[in-house]
Amino acid sequence: MEFRKKWISQFLFATFMLVLLFALTACSQGSDSSEGTKEKEENTAAENSSDDSKEKKMPRVAFVYIGVPSDGGWTKTHDEGRELVDKTFGIKSTTVENVPEGPDAERVLEELAQDHDIIFATSYGYMDYVINVAKKYPNVTFLHATGYKKAENVGTYQVKGWESSYLAGTAAGLLAKNGKIGYVGAFPIPEVIYSINAFTLAAKAVNPDVEVSVVWSNTWFDPTAEKQAAETLLDQGIDVLANYQDSPTGIQAAAERNVWGMGNDADMSAYAPETYITNPIINWGDYYVQTVQSWIDGRWKSESYLGGLKEGMANIAPFGKNVPDKVKQKVEEVRKSIMSGETVIFKGPLYDNTGQLRVAEGESLTDEQILSMDWLVEGVKGSIPKN
Repeated sequence: MEFRKKWISQFLFATFMLVLLFALTACSQGSDSSEGTKEKEENTAAENSSDDSKEKKMPRVAFVYIGVPSDGGWTKTHDEGRELVDKTFGIKSTTVENVPEGPDAERVLEELAQDHDIIFATSYGYMDYVINVAKKYPNVTFLHATGYKKAENVGTYQVKGWESSYLAGTAAGLLAKNGKIGYVGAFPIPEVIYSINAFTLAAKAVNPDVEVSVVWSNTWFDPTAEKQAAETLLDQGIDVLANYQDSPTGIQAAAERNVWGMGNDADMSAYAPETYITNPIINWGDYYVQTVQSWIDGRWKSESYLGGLKEGMANIAPFGKNVPDKVKQKVEEVRKSIMSGETVIFKGPLYDNTGQLRVAEGESLTDEQILSMDWLVEGVKGSIPKN
């Protein structure tokens, strides 16, 4: 009997130990499985993180400038846009200043293409050199300001300068008491020509007797030449002087004669505070940020971008302190009319300054026709130089 009890006791102990062993083994396997799953999840997360890093790779960005940011005009506005890019993406972009519109531009572009992902070429005369270099570097994205030639890796961008020029011309027409306005054109290329034309149409809309005399400096930034061109017009007894160049010397020359003045591209009121009216300005920053973001997201495609008042790319600078309120109010009325579509700037009938009908009644120019404009509207005194 005692032997039986002892055997039963040993059997129960062995059974208990077996159960305990199985339980411990199951826990161990569960722990191993949990750790394996956790390790797998961590590896997957690391891989996803790596993929995100690839998707969000920051590009190496470069800007090629015709002048210097301190010019107070064109290059200044582009550099302000570049600064917004750097701030937005936490990068340090490259700039190359004072690059002439000639063979040297191609050399600069090719050097940049070797170690940059996006290159913004910010002047019209770089166009052919951008196309040449882009063929050699198909993996680099090129953006060319104000040009019209594209490729698979080359896009263009432009502002509807005729809209802001129309606003400026409205103010000029209201302030030109003797009906004489002067305009110093830069180079006789479409962007300058359509700006002069829109300016003139606006001035005549509020002052039908206005005449706009044009002289050409054939410069973007040459203070001496631009002052001389301005003085040529001032000697003719004009009431208002508009200037398309990057330097403020034109409005400074006007201020010396106590004549209303307008600059271009950026707010130039500080250079002639008593006689400054306003002038067209450009905001490139939003476009630059959107372009870089599209590259980062992998969705950039070549296009011809055109932004105006609605997009916030075109605008005019704040009015000078001595501009009458009635002038400001009229300009704002015209702004609303353009943005609503009520005012179509190049709507027929339109004649050129030789009397030839260019746009028939009931018709209007397309953006493409405006961007290739090579004639001056009725009311402009002057001509387009032959190359």
